[in-house]
Amino acid sequence: MLGMANAIDRMNTAVASVVKWLALIMVLVQFCIVIGRYVFGFNSIAAQESVLYMHATLFMLAAGYTLLVDKHVRVDVFYAKVSEAARRRIDIFGHVVLLIPSMVALLYWSWPSVRNSWKILEGPISVGGIEAVFLLKSLIPAFCILILLQSLSLLVRLFREGSKA
Repeated sequence: MLGMANAIDRMNTAVASVVKWLALIMVLVQFCIVIGRYVFGFNSIAAQESVLYMHATLFMLAAGYTLLVDKHVRVDVFYAKVSEAARRRIDIFGHVVLLIPSMVALLYWSWPSVRNSWKILEGPISVGGIEAVFLLKSLIPAFCILILLQSLSLLVRLFREGSKA
């Protein structure tokens, strides 16, 4: 099980190491959009949408890595003040009762929309935009799968730590 957890960690790390470059590319594209609009009077809906696509890709695909490195949003009312064993129980509860069921529900309820989008190769959000909304919608199941896998990896480690204690 630890080997599987390590493989999941490596996969989410690899995904994050690729999509992190979208942050820089987004800034450069947005800079070009602003210069184009205000200096040259040129505007491109597709260029504007590309920033949206990159932003969505960056955040949706790097979420598993964010969970791995424990940089996700945490409501830390009690967590910081309790023992390591209590933190482990809180984490297990969060994964099993909150995170995994919500990701499974999101995956289940979003799948028909994603499938239909691929079926018709859904076009742009705006006239003149990127003709690939089906790719944008595909980020939702990818996000769910990456989070589910990372959650399973973390659970393996949490249970392993608990058995040592």
